[in-house]
Amino acid sequence: MAAVAAKIKEFEELGVQVLSCSVDSVYTHKVWNDQELSKMAGITPFPMLSDQNGEIGKMYGVYDEQSGVTLRGTFIIDPDGILQSLEVLSMPIGRNVFEGLRQIKAGQMVRNSKGKEVAPAVWQPGKKTIKPRPELVGNVWQEWNVNDI
Repeated sequence: MAAVAAKIKEFEELGVQVLSCSVDSVYTHKVWNDQELSKMAGITPFPMLSDQNGEIGKMYGVYDEQSGVTLRGTFIIDPDGILQSLEVLSMPIGRNVFEGLRQIKAGQMVRNSKGKEVAPAVWQPGKKTIKPRPELVGNVWQEWNVNDI
C-alpha cells in the first residue's frame, strides 16, 4: 500500500480510483495508517475499506475461510465495471506497483484503440503494439518476439 500511495499521482493522472480493502476493522486501519503507512508514504491518499465479514473477499475469491483473512490481490476494473486484470499473491510476496501501472496503461491503450491494437508482454507506452487480424493467427512470431522486450 505504501508503494501505491507513493505513486498516487500517477494513478490519478490515469484517471484511476484506488481503493484498498482488508478484513481489518476501521480502527485497525487507523492505527496501521498512523503508525506505519504515514511514516512510509505520508497520509493515505485513498479509501481503506473494511471487509470484516470477508464478503468482498469472497466475491473476488481471495477470502481464506480457515484463517479469516484475504490473500493480497490487485484488481483492475475498467470504466464499464469489467475486471480486466487480477493478481493474487501469497502474504509474504509484495506486489509490483509498476506492473499495475503498466497494466492500466495497456488497458487504456487497448480501450482507446477500440481493440484495434493490443499490448504484447511487457508492453510500455510508445512501444510496438500488435494489430489483431485473422492472418495474424499462427504468424504472431513474424510481428513480435521476445527480442522485442
